[in-house]
Amino acid sequence: MSSGDKAQNAAERGLGKAKEALGNASDDEDLAAEGKSDQAKADVKDAGENVKDAAGDVKDAFKR
Repeated sequence: MSSGDKAQNAAERGLGKAKEALGNASDDEDLAAEGKSDQAKADVKDAGENVKDAAGDVKDAFKR
């Protein structure tokens, strides 16, 4: 996974946490849910990038 992807996913996760906290503090359930959703999306993206990395490692192993 490139460092750019990691940074983008971390930023999305951080914004999601901030939205969730702001939603909880202001009793805005929609904003809190949106924040949780943003965090989940970032987690899914990380998982997808990890799968790509693993596939690349396997591919590289067969080249040797």
